[in-house]
Amino acid sequence: MKFTDSSIRAIKPKAERFELWETNGKGFGLRVSPAGKKSWIYMFRFDGRARRMTLGEYPGMTLAEAHEEHAKAKKILSKGNDPGEQKLIKKAAHRSAFTVADLVDEYLERWAKKRKVTWQEDERCLYKEVIPKIGRKKAKDVKRRDIVEILDDIVDRAPAMANRVKNVVTKVFNFGVDRDIINGSPIANLSLPAEKGEKDRALDDSEIKTFWRGLGESDMDPLNQLALKLLLVTAQRRSEVVKAEWQEFNLKKGIWEIPVERIKTRKKRKKVTPHVVPLSDLALYLLEEIKELSGDSPYLFPSQRTERHIEPAAVTRALRKVIDEDKKDRIGVEHFTVHDLRRTATTGMASIGIPRLNISRVLNHDDESMTGIYDKYSYLAEKKDALEKWGRKLESIIKGKPARKK
Repeated sequence: MKFTDSSIRAIKPKAERFELWETNGKGFGLRVSPAGKKSWIYMFRFDGRARRMTLGEYPGMTLAEAHEEHAKAKKILSKGNDPGEQKLIKKAAHRSAFTVADLVDEYLERWAKKRKVTWQEDERCLYKEVIPKIGRKKAKDVKRRDIVEILDDIVDRAPAMANRVKNVVTKVFNFGVDRDIINGSPIANLSLPAEKGEKDRALDDSEIKTFWRGLGESDMDPLNQLALKLLLVTAQRRSEVVKAEWQEFNLKKGIWEIPVERIKTRKKRKKVTPHVVPLSDLALYLLEEIKELSGDSPYLFPSQRTERHIEPAAVTRALRKVIDEDKKDRIGVEHFTVHDLRRTATTGMASIGIPRLNISRVLNHDDESMTGIYDKYSYLAEKKDALEKWGRKLESIIKGKPARKK
């Protein structure tokens, strides 16, 4: 018979399975089960024996697609190979191929954990946003549309998170390409799903005062309050503050030494040394309060659920809750992020005459200029001066009095 879509749809099942063959189809046919299931088949001879192979199911595989698969099978047979055996080998290879979950685990173990201080944040967003949706899918079968749909779902509720997920997923698939797990990334050159917010937010003096006092009046956990205050006072990164351990501090000398393994930008540098942060009087005062709450824990900000520190993201969530516009008892400050506190400290130091170079040393920014490469001076005195002046400036803002002179 001559197969057409209308003739195929008209075929009715029988009590027993039967097969129909296309006229001059060279072994191309259709198998119909008693339940009405229709499958494309190819009948051929190999090594003197009759063989059958299933090409696919109708209508999932269209008539045109079935003809293409039939042509491929005939070509394999013409080269002296068994097309049915090759299909079985291909199926077995597909079953053993990396799933997205496998690829994510490989990325975390072999790349992220060895190179990123913030690898746990990658793990969290991948397992929350990606794995539940496409974790069981073969990595090589992931389509661009699969990722776009995931990002569309996120961007409606959390634009910044959508951008973060996109960036992390890009790294995962690029890693897969580098490791020869997949042939290419399905999201190469994919744009960020949400517009980036402007990165120029710095709290002014009145906002700092409102923020500082508002924390104490909010229902935020006291340790989260103190973490946010310490971020503003020391101008260090969120992960460096939240993951801090008491062994890093010499309170008598007023020094905090952030170890190399917790410095975020360490992988970008050829040689890294611990980052020394002088502690102002205000920082020392906050540390006394933190010690009272942290007790015997080796961490400044211990988790109540684990034996480790709280997660950096927990501080971000805590801040978001008290500045949420829908919250009746919110802190009366326009939206800002945790990282904006670091920018606020930077801007504040500059406003009281601290040289940019000294501020850069406080922030532990990279200096890849030729001068920076040769300059091995510690800038400890300059950092101490900058942070002490900034601490006094903050005290004056909070208390509404002129800054103390020292």
